[in-house]
Amino acid sequence: MHHPVEVKALENYKIWLKYPDNKEGVIDLSHLIGSGVFKAWEDELFFKKVYIDPETGAVAWNETIELCPETLYEKLIKLMDSSLNEPDSEYASN
Repeated sequence: MHHPVEVKALENYKIWLKYPDNKEGVIDLSHLIGSGVFKAWEDELFFKKVYIDPETGAVAWNETIELCPETLYEKLIKLMDSSLNEPDSEYASN
């Protein structure tokens, strides 16, 4: 199982995650704001209280708001793969 070892809240409702295999990156959670339990994130100070639940490894804000560490890992890997496949404009000819 992949459980993050570090998490930090960033601006614009994004989180930075690092996993034991040194995979790390930023995940945008802004699309969840205002929906169900995620309404609590409208308070930016609350959003910044993100932590890793020591029992489950979930990325959490309280007992009600937790995100699955495996799902976040898979999303992070997909984001890393897609960024590797993007053309580098630095090398593009004009």
